[in-house]
Amino acid sequence: MDSTRKPLKFVLLTPGAGGMYCGGCIRDNALVAEMRRQGHDALMAPLYLPVKVDEPSVSASQPVFFGGISVYLEQQFSWFRKCPRWLKRLLASRTLLKLASGSAAKTRPEDVGQLTISMLQGESGRQASELDPLIEWLKQEVRPDVIGLSNALLLGMQRRLRRELNVPVVCFLQGEDTFLDALGPASKDEAWTVLSERAAETELFISPSQFFADLMANRMKVPREKIEVIPNGASMQGYSPLRQLPTVPTLGYFARMCPDKGVELIAQVFLILKKRDRVPGLRLHIGGGMGPTDEPYVKGIQEEFKAAGIDSFASFFPNVTREEKIRFFEGLTVLSTPALYGETFGLYLIEGMAAGIPVVQPPVAAFPEIIKQSGGGILSENSSAESLALAIEELLLDPEKNEKLGHAARDSAHSFYSMKRMAGDVAQRLISFTGA
Repeated sequence: MDSTRKPLKFVLLTPGAGGMYCGGCIRDNALVAEMRRQGHDALMAPLYLPVKVDEPSVSASQPVFFGGISVYLEQQFSWFRKCPRWLKRLLASRTLLKLASGSAAKTRPEDVGQLTISMLQGESGRQASELDPLIEWLKQEVRPDVIGLSNALLLGMQRRLRRELNVPVVCFLQGEDTFLDALGPASKDEAWTVLSERAAETELFISPSQFFADLMANRMKVPREKIEVIPNGASMQGYSPLRQLPTVPTLGYFARMCPDKGVELIAQVFLILKKRDRVPGLRLHIGGGMGPTDEPYVKGIQEEFKAAGIDSFASFFPNVTREEKIRFFEGLTVLSTPALYGETFGLYLIEGMAAGIPVVQPPVAAFPEIIKQSGGGILSENSSAESLALAIEELLLDPEKNEKLGHAARDSAHSFYSMKRMAGDVAQRLISFTGA
């Protein structure tokens, strides 16, 4: 940071996922931590539930605003909206919110359609009073130069934040379209309409990819020039500087263990590869988040592998720590997480590439951008299991190409896709945006 410039005072409002690791939370936590290292006065304030991350939490000492229990009760019962603030503070204790996290993990988007709309309505929504303690805290203890919203589903609070704190608000984008489209016919269209109204008031969005910037400009009906692309970065802490190929060829998948992320597709790829048997001893490692709603899918895959007689070649690594995650990546030969729903970015690819693992992805969403920028992998011809299997097999059978792409993957992850680069880019953009 320029020594002649005062540190930027930045607060990032981030929805917590309770007991589950969340890619957005991990990114936000790493971003704020790196901005601090670069000399800025940065904070992350959790909303709804405590934030669970795989590095030291920068929000552990902060109160949880818009406590998930109160937000739910305010949606369901008009009398609760008149309850005293001390009761809501009690219900927002981290102990109670952690107990509520188990139920939150079972919640489906279609179950919270009206709640989502109410939150987007902000000062006219059923949770309007929840903004009062947040604004008081920001005024009295933080006094930020700029406020960041972790995603566009928080735009309902933007109007009052800007008016009462007289500071700009910037909104990051990350997968809102998938969530909103899953709300169901009774809520989806209204939610998009309200979101578009709030987005029209927003001066700056930050998208992790060109793909998602173009998509959200169209879906939110905002000018494309209001959306700046700053690719995500990942923390490089803990990765070994050297890569050693595992003695047994190993295909890896890492993301939430759900159909949207492609866990069932990678299972089909593995069945194809084992049937072809051109890679003797090939193993499959599936890692990432697994909540209660994901367990039936995982069990179905395990039963399918057992029926095919290949269950002993597949291993599952749910809800791993950061150290376990890095060891997971370091034990792979190739990584493929074939999400087909329109992935905003794919931070899991960068994490795997940081360990020197080449990636194979379908030619959809943000994946072509990452492959082109990094040179650390290849795209399959199309999104079918057969096409992915052929591309993966190519890297498994060509150690020289695998090593070359692995080196490119590591180099790109530790430079262009590092959190150090992302935090610097975000800080520079926020400084120019605010004139701080």
